[in-house]
Amino acid sequence: AGTVEYLFNAAENKFYFLELNPRLQVEHPVTEELTNVNLPATQLQVLMGIPLSNIPQIRNFYGKAPEDTTSSIDFMQDAYVYPQKHVIAARITAENPDDGFKPTSGKIERIKFQSSVSCWGYFSVGANGGIHEYADSQFGHIFAHGTTREEAR
Repeated sequence: AGTVEYLFNAAENKFYFLELNPRLQVEHPVTEELTNVNLPATQLQVLMGIPLSNIPQIRNFYGKAPEDTTSSIDFMQDAYVYPQKHVIAARITAENPDDGFKPTSGKIERIKFQSSVSCWGYFSVGANGGIHEYADSQFGHIFAHGTTREEAR
């Protein structure tokens, strides 16, 4: 598993390498929502020796019949099904803006969030509402999707 990050400079029409992370990013649900591909399940299937072109969700993403494993996918040439929606992810952090946005610990008194069909989130908070002083400042994520970017917002 890994994530390669690039920046694209439209004025130069060039990509610039940023980093390679040997793991799934915490924002991988964005890719899953856009592609309808369960990334951890796909990784496990590849690990079990199933060719990528035989995995039903990958076949569906490339517009192929999921049950037909006889026709191949040329991943360098075949076009994928272009996403029909927009997805936005927001990181929820415990940071102090008055101290240069340094991570901060403490207690969360209340989180009021209700998932819906187009918006869901998760939060990692201790049973007593605590954010550990040695933990990463990110303690949650919210994901939303819509047919347009504005609708996702």
